[in-house]
Amino acid sequence: MRLQKFLSAAGVASRRAAERLIAAGRVKVNGTTVTKMGFVINPAVDIVEVDNRPVRPADEKEYILLNKPAGFITTLADPYGRPTVAELAKDSGRRVFPVGRLDMDTSGLLLLTDDGKLAHRLAHPSYGVEKEYIARVKGRLPAETLRRLAEGIKLADGITAPAVVRLIKSTGSSSTVSLILKEGRNRQVRRMLEAVGYPVIDLKRVRFGSIKLSGLKEGHWRRLTGEEIKSLKELVGLR
Repeated sequence: MRLQKFLSAAGVASRRAAERLIAAGRVKVNGTTVTKMGFVINPAVDIVEVDNRPVRPADEKEYILLNKPAGFITTLADPYGRPTVAELAKDSGRRVFPVGRLDMDTSGLLLLTDDGKLAHRLAHPSYGVEKEYIARVKGRLPAETLRRLAEGIKLADGITAPAVVRLIKSTGSSSTVSLILKEGRNRQVRRMLEAVGYPVIDLKRVRFGSIKLSGLKEGHWRRLTGEEIKSLKELVGLR
């Protein structure tokens, strides 16, 4: 396969943009810079790098876990120039897409992949994949309010589905609570808590299905392990 075709197929850039990368001396094959157009590689054997970052073949899907900081938009590009999650994962060497969304002010676990079938199933409410959030709110949350949150809250777009709600701790000025949802409505956790009179101070997603956020610094990412990928696929009926 020609080098520029490989780069395009791998999602690095368009064919023409890939040719510009090669001409600029930004592409290496097996550790050697290649500037010749039409250079032929064997994707199964040769190691290709762009700006010293490895590029994976197109038939190998990418699965990334990102610890999203607050202040980043869950999109690949923003017309207003705000920072996006794509910028945080750009050194993966692949064009990956967010699975669902985290609003700008929410931090925590975000999955990104180029496996469209898996992403669709994980994000679709019919598959009931659990998402766990840790929220800190103003005031002390009484048991009755926790029960209401668990049973369902009436919002503008309908009553929320039953959730698992657990009080983690409570002080005089704030409470910390865990909410496990199987829905993914826009800003759902924030709207649920606001609806019962407890505005969110801080919100973080700590689990998506079988994947937990642990040991990963904010703003950093890692590739999912084979076992993690397998567990996600099993959740939504994929082999």
